Amino acid sequence: MSIELQTKYGQIDISNEVIATIAGGAAIECYGIVGMASKNQIKDGLTEILRKENFTRGVIVRQENEDLHIDMYIIVSYGTKISEIAHNVQSKVKYTLDKTVGLAASSVNIYVQGVRVTNS
Repeated sequence: MSIELQTKYGQIDISNEVIATIAGGAAIECYGIVGMASKNQIKDGLTEILRKENFTRGVIVRQENEDLHIDMYIIVSYGTKISEIAHNVQSKVKYTLDKTVGLAASSVNIYVQGVRVTNS
């Protein structure tokens, strides 16, 4: 499945995997994020933190009519305010998708899958 954009020069098709990779990369740049988690924890393992090449397993991109919805599964750092981290991730992902691809996400849903203690 892909997102189709119509421009004056022609049609552009952007795959959901590309959008998921951009969204995941934007999310892990936010303060308090340890990493992305898998959306299928039972099948993939509870403690697995996804690497950059596997962001598509932790990000779901859905298109309903003209609306773009993104579900993200994250792991946060211990001792941080989860609501602030979630809000920052939502803002960063929306901004990055708008500036990089020109897509406006209708919703960015954050699912916190775990809390990790970091040795910093």
